[in-house]
Amino acid sequence: MEESVLGEWRELLKYESVGSDPSRLKECVACASWLRKWLMKLGFTAEMLYPGEGSPASEGSLPPPVLYAERQGDEGSSTVLVYGHYDVQPPDPLHEWRTPPFEPTIVDDRVYCRGANDDKGQTFALLCGLRDYLASDGRKINIKIVLDGQEESGSKSLSDLVPSLRRRIAADVLLVCDTSAAPALRPAIIAGLRGISHFTVRLSGPNRDLHSGEYGGISPNPAQGIAELMASLHLPDGSIAVAGFRDGIENPTHDELSTAEMFGPSDESLAEDIGCDPCGGQTGKTLVQRNSFEPTIEVNGIHSGYGGPGSKTIIPSSAFAKISMRLVPGQSPRGAFAAVRAHLEDRCPKGMKLAFEDVVEGSAAFRLPLSSPLFRLAADVLSEMDPRGPAFQWCGASIPVLSILREASGAAPLIVGWGQAEDRIHSPNESYSFAQFDKAREWAKKIFTAL
Repeated sequence: MEESVLGEWRELLKYESVGSDPSRLKECVACASWLRKWLMKLGFTAEMLYPGEGSPASEGSLPPPVLYAERQGDEGSSTVLVYGHYDVQPPDPLHEWRTPPFEPTIVDDRVYCRGANDDKGQTFALLCGLRDYLASDGRKINIKIVLDGQEESGSKSLSDLVPSLRRRIAADVLLVCDTSAAPALRPAIIAGLRGISHFTVRLSGPNRDLHSGEYGGISPNPAQGIAELMASLHLPDGSIAVAGFRDGIENPTHDELSTAEMFGPSDESLAEDIGCDPCGGQTGKTLVQRNSFEPTIEVNGIHSGYGGPGSKTIIPSSAFAKISMRLVPGQSPRGAFAAVRAHLEDRCPKGMKLAFEDVVEGSAAFRLPLSSPLFRLAADVLSEMDPRGPAFQWCGASIPVLSILREASGAAPLIVGWGQAEDRIHSPNESYSFAQFDKAREWAKKIFTAL
């Protein structure tokens, strides 16, 4: 990797662009501005967009901007819409980082920093490959770019903007670099993504924290109640216990399932990766079925009462849980949330009140046909890069706004990323290697040329 490219990458990573944190809005704007200037040097027109007519009344109410850029190609050329995001996950818990989370640090040809992979590293590598393509000889296609500032928290601004951008973002191909390669950096084409929905459920009981001796056996306990509610979401075999949650599910075809199993990881490799037995989900279904083709309801966190040193003998006044749901084709995000809400309301413990907050209904899942001509073209390019050829994966993760962009642009999605398990995305000590960056950059130049 050239020192100049490494310097640019490190400069981009230093912005603390946590799109879900209003206190970091200036960092998000500065990050988007840096990318805008970078793209303008390549001949793009670029602007930062906000939803709604005009600007909000105060800077404090502004969301992180969406960066939109485009560059005209030769007459009659096809059009590629590139999607990526410059926002990152919060760095918490800070004490688990071995290096400062927003100070890019190189160890053994690997850059450690929040966003090193997800998605600044992957998107910037793709943009560097685009720069290489534009500097080469030959016919040039039309390029449109959308860089999101809220992907990690639901892409609300971009979703609100899409109706007004429909004509501008029309394209033939939707190119994304925000997923993982197969193990040992074997290229992978993503043939499907799960949808996502998330929310907070709050349980309130007494009007204050109570003495557990004076009120024990009298007052209901929200900490106990939230634990019971969360436990009620699944049956003993790990299957989801919520009536109506699975309504409409479209099962994978025989070809999809057999192809996914062919390229799926082993239980042993995953156990080594996560440090425990990969036994989540429904008993009797394979690892690939549980991660690629089954929906999930996950408790992201439960919070209540005292958690400091020693003891504090109380009955807490309230408790809350953060929940996310991964959805599969055929499920309605609104219907899935409604089913979970009804399930929890029906089981609200006596003497307590249940409330739902921060509800993001999210986006639906999608699967793409294996027979797609675009997949065949991508497979040819990836086979040039790696004699093993590409794996096909149905990713258990989500990129919520892709379903909306796909429908509005009319473009065929092509999702190829270069992440690996050791990158630790969404965790402390996130990283991305020079080798991965170079692969993503090479892929970008080659696929733009092929298109």
